[in-house]
Amino acid sequence: MNAKSILKATFRAAENKKAEDIVVLNMQGVSLIADYFLICHGSSEKQVQAIAKEVVHSVEELGLDVKKVEGLDEARWVLIDMGDVVAHIFHREERSYYNLERLWGDAPMENLQREIAP
Repeated sequence: MNAKSILKATFRAAENKKAEDIVVLNMQGVSLIADYFLICHGSSEKQVQAIAKEVVHSVEELGLDVKKVEGLDEARWVLIDMGDVVAHIFHREERSYYNLERLWGDAPMENLQREIAP
């Protein structure tokens, strides 16, 4: 399975749980960490956990293993490492504080809305 397919499944999962302000950064040529970062937030700890669990479930349904999940219990910043794709699911307050979009400002943003639209 290629990174774009994993990214699309992750994006859909986040949308299904009403994640807010979903941003995808294309990290290719910018970082060796992953090909894509998906960044989004929820408004409560319960919503952040629900988004994260849906992402993990969606990727596992594709037959892939999630390499690492960190921060699920605290639900302030959940990081889900799927190899070529890393999802950062924040609580609203933490997202503005860490501002990964600015930190990785060299990475171009992807627009998956058009690709995934029904």
